[in-house]
Amino acid sequence: MQTNFAPEQLADPDTRDSNTILRTCVHCGFCTATCPTFVLLGDELDSPRGRIYLIKDMLESGRPATAEVVKHVDRCLSCLSCMTTCPSGVNYMHLVDHARKYIEETYDRPWHEKALRRVLSAVLPYPARFRAAVAGARLGRPLAGLIPGGHVLSQRLRAMLTLAPGALPPASPMQAPQVHKAQGARRGRVALLTGCAQQVLAPSINEATIRLLTRMGIEVVITREQGCCGALNHHMGDHDPAMRLARANIAAWRREIAGEGLDGIVINTSGCGTTVKDYGFMFREEPEAEAAAEVAGLAMDVTEALQKFAYAPMREKPGLTVAYHSACSLQHGQKITALPKQLLVRAGFAVKDPAEPHLCCGSAGTYNLLQPEIAGKLKARKLHNLNRTGADLIAAGNIGCLTQLGGDALPVVHTVELLDWMAGGPEPAAVGAARREKAA
Repeated sequence: MQTNFAPEQLADPDTRDSNTILRTCVHCGFCTATCPTFVLLGDELDSPRGRIYLIKDMLESGRPATAEVVKHVDRCLSCLSCMTTCPSGVNYMHLVDHARKYIEETYDRPWHEKALRRVLSAVLPYPARFRAAVAGARLGRPLAGLIPGGHVLSQRLRAMLTLAPGALPPASPMQAPQVHKAQGARRGRVALLTGCAQQVLAPSINEATIRLLTRMGIEVVITREQGCCGALNHHMGDHDPAMRLARANIAAWRREIAGEGLDGIVINTSGCGTTVKDYGFMFREEPEAEAAAEVAGLAMDVTEALQKFAYAPMREKPGLTVAYHSACSLQHGQKITALPKQLLVRAGFAVKDPAEPHLCCGSAGTYNLLQPEIAGKLKARKLHNLNRTGADLIAAGNIGCLTQLGGDALPVVHTVELLDWMAGGPEPAAVGAARREKAA
């Protein structure tokens, strides 16, 4: 692809990198076949290739983003399936992240859109605020069906109330800043990112991770002053808050690295993992560039950590079949595809892949709140394919996917909870539900 940026435009690091990315694209269109929004909507502008043209024109012109560009960029899930498909190695992730930042800097959104985005940015990354918000939404949940109209604001309000869980588990003391000592001889030392929404919605995931790693002889550190990875803000184009959150994590983990040292930074939410592994790029022009690159190099998905430290089950095979949902951020963002399934098989489960495993479930961070209509269609399509496997339950490695897919016929559970159970941990609630359904 030919580009025509002026020298003064290329002095900006984001534009310079986007120029390189744009020049990599050869217009082949392979990406259209695996893009969820193009598959659903059939509009070239809702494909990666179409968005690349829109972004190129917007950035080259230097003019404020238009409503047309914003509509199609906003519809992008950032599932990164296009990057898996692309034969030319186009880094669409960095390009669309730059586009979103540019849009937020130059486009005046409608008042209700700005208000919602500010609320999401101010609430979701902070567990205490999020817990209070979910409690309020839970009270309003029975009224979701009474919100009238097809306006996007009405759709979003209904989605927010519908997604609110009926009950929240109590806060887990295991997630507080502390050191969880290894059982027996210490074989390694890792930090654990406890996340933000996951802390509130499913603390059992962090508990299972800590139990499993410590039983394997790994000391698990939950550092003070860590928090949200910044992904939720980052993918809304909310640049400064995202960098502030990421900067706090980098500082917290660097203190541990400089102290007793770390063998890894374990992340059990794949959306967060993709972002933390990208800290080196995000901070390439910042004073923390070296520290960010070091942190990114130590980041690992929990399944990578279990492979590194030689996970081994201890229970008999449970006689259960798992439909494995591969979160986009794991399979496309981190290129981790076979490992979670291999660990589940090692643990004694039969594992099945659904049809169209490359397509997003529609969660995508805040996407199911901001684009509820498209997200709902993707959810229905994904659940249909998962249910057709005939499995007893669904396993996935991302809290967003688990929330999106929950409440259907099949129970949903995080992969690490199954692996912890088979290595001596407690039985996950989803397993009990699956066994009861199987016995009925």
